[in-house]
Amino acid sequence: MQVVVIGGGILGTAHAREAIRRGHDVVQLEREPEARGATVRNFGLVWVSGRAPHELAASLRSRELWEQIGREVPGVGFRPAGSLTLLRTPDEVAVAEEVLARPDATERGFTLLDPTAVLAINPALRGKYVAGLHCSRDGAVESRVALPAIRAALAASVRYTFHAGTEAREVRSTSSGAVVRDDHNREHPADLVLICPGAALTGLARELAGELPIRRVRLQMMQTAPLDEQLTTAIADGDSLRYYPAFAGSELDTLRTNQPQDPVAAQHKMQLLCVQRLHGGLTIGDTHEYTEPFAFDVDEAPYAYLTGVVEELLGRTLPPIVRRWAGVYSQCVDPTELVHRHRVDDHTWVIAGPGGRGMTLGPVLGEQTADQLDL
Repeated sequence: MQVVVIGGGILGTAHAREAIRRGHDVVQLEREPEARGATVRNFGLVWVSGRAPHELAASLRSRELWEQIGREVPGVGFRPAGSLTLLRTPDEVAVAEEVLARPDATERGFTLLDPTAVLAINPALRGKYVAGLHCSRDGAVESRVALPAIRAALAASVRYTFHAGTEAREVRSTSSGAVVRDDHNREHPADLVLICPGAALTGLARELAGELPIRRVRLQMMQTAPLDEQLTTAIADGDSLRYYPAFAGSELDTLRTNQPQDPVAAQHKMQLLCVQRLHGGLTIGDTHEYTEPFAFDVDEAPYAYLTGVVEELLGRTLPPIVRRWAGVYSQCVDPTELVHRHRVDDHTWVIAGPGGRGMTLGPVLGEQTADQLDL
């Protein structure tokens, strides 16, 4: 088949890779010179620990696929580093204990550790906490370089063509398939068109699919200069218990009642995630904003709060902050959907809305789409 993929983010690239892997020819269009949306503005986490029960099997499968991609394309920087959610109060520990008692705790690779055991796994964590929830199944990739590395590997195949700086303007049906017209006035015939617009839900996506059951979410993040020691796992704090669906339960309800969130964290719907990049810098975030129009600038208060939390957990001063940014991703309104697939006609689909799970689930979503469409 001839497949045209519109969108160069993780979702589009995962679908392109899966189609190539199954023996099809792929033309991929990306309106920017490189993907500039949520795909590169994230932690690069392959995050199994916090996923809801109905997402767990897909998350574990996606991690397997990332590990496979990492072997085939070393430039993505995959590493099975795991994570530590650092707990600072008895109520937070109680949430972790409740989660550990569930049947899926072993699948998630959960272990509750005392501070001495935490230090044995991650010696950089010399700060204040009473326990750590270790997840051995979490991993990380280098979000800023993963997609160029995957595309470079795909480019070795004569079946793959990537057009950067190219916006799709029209998709029209034909008797045997579809034709995509781009803004260079080129036409790309296709047996199948997969539109992965990211957070760009207007324009062509709206024209073809109407108003999708998807909302947009804005976040703020930052990166430090290189840390002079290794952070061997990703780290999270107790606020992540409030955010991720895996931790829902009676003990979380008690935590919410007994332990009000810091006002800055509550205002910005925050949690701490922190990942060390291969160059040594720390990517730290994040916030969540759901009501549009979003601000065009960034707010300093969340950065100051996150810096304080990380310094408390590390027991040391952070290196200077060298980058701050905001990003927007699209999220299905229905929490039971991993991604929203909208069938336009027999030959055209719009696929969007993985939410903050795009980097985690990208490879498995591409696999699932290929299975669903019998590629």
